Amino acid sequence: MLQMKLWRGEVGPKGKQRLDGRRFVIHIRGKPPPLKTVNWKRSMRFELKTLQLCRFLAGPTACGKTEVGLRLARRLNAEIVALDSMSLYRGMDVGTAKPDMEARRAIRHHLIDILDPHQAFSLADYVAAAETCCRQILDRGRVPLFVGGTGLYLRGVLRGVFEGPQADWEFRRQLESEAGRSGPEALQQRLQDVDPASAEKLHPQDTRRIIRALEVHHLTGRPLSEQQEESPLPVSDRPQHVYWLNPSREWLHERINRRVEEMIARGLIDEVQTLLALQPPLGRTARQALGYKEVIDMLNTGGSIDEAIELIQTRTRQFAKRQYTWFRNLEECRPIDMTGDESIDELVEKMANGDTPSGVSR
Repeated sequence: MLQMKLWRGEVGPKGKQRLDGRRFVIHIRGKPPPLKTVNWKRSMRFELKTLQLCRFLAGPTACGKTEVGLRLARRLNAEIVALDSMSLYRGMDVGTAKPDMEARRAIRHHLIDILDPHQAFSLADYVAAAETCCRQILDRGRVPLFVGGTGLYLRGVLRGVFEGPQADWEFRRQLESEAGRSGPEALQQRLQDVDPASAEKLHPQDTRRIIRALEVHHLTGRPLSEQQEESPLPVSDRPQHVYWLNPSREWLHERINRRVEEMIARGLIDEVQTLLALQPPLGRTARQALGYKEVIDMLNTGGSIDEAIELIQTRTRQFAKRQYTWFRNLEECRPIDMTGDESIDELVEKMANGDTPSGVSR
């Protein structure tokens, strides 16, 4: 692993910062304090020739990606790579709306049920695992088809990953204690002060990612948003088929509300109780998952099921709104507009035989 060393020194010429090999030196006036060492991991990207052979189907939650993805996979002779941060976890089935076993037997799926709920899995871990899957799929003469709604994963695959420094667990515990005392909004306000771009993207309840952004600033002195600005590849180098389903908000909200009620009816509460009994206990990521967090809070506080359902529906609609923003802001993505009246075959046809983006040759 690389090491980046940060310390104070004399003001450089015209107040500029200097770069000295692997040492990043911030020049300000004053006596240098003791050297601070931060362990870094390398940024990484997909191998270009692998990336160009991949296809992508993204979209907001509950828009029908799973069904469309299965039909598209059959059409393309593809295997599906899950683009979802929660379907990685075993035992989290109802609340993540994973493809059922029948669908997974019909079309081979990857990166589903590969972790126990106490385990952590970084963006860089995902990109590395996804690239390995894609190479194996291509070796079998098939097409890698990414299907899912995690915009961060999509950007990581398309543009590469800045992984940042390793965790400072003591600092994280301090922030978690602060969130417990003052509420997660206090942490978001701290983030707003040092990294407004990250604060704008993250929901106040997304404590895990807010803490990570504060941690990166604490360790490096630079905003996470500034360091994550991986530029898109040149148009001629990008994969040609990166689509996202863009349904009308009204249609999607109705589907979200209905899906949450169906999840409760299918046993989400029982699933959460089973997860809470596991040893080791649920990790930070799994515990914060949409739907699971609200049920856990209901069980801990004695709240009503109706209140939990309404809260999950509200937060899921808010989450979908952020997903729209993610996909619109990725210039590599091409929207497939939906009214809700289209058949699956009509949507598949648009993506299987889609027009080539401007500037990209077939």
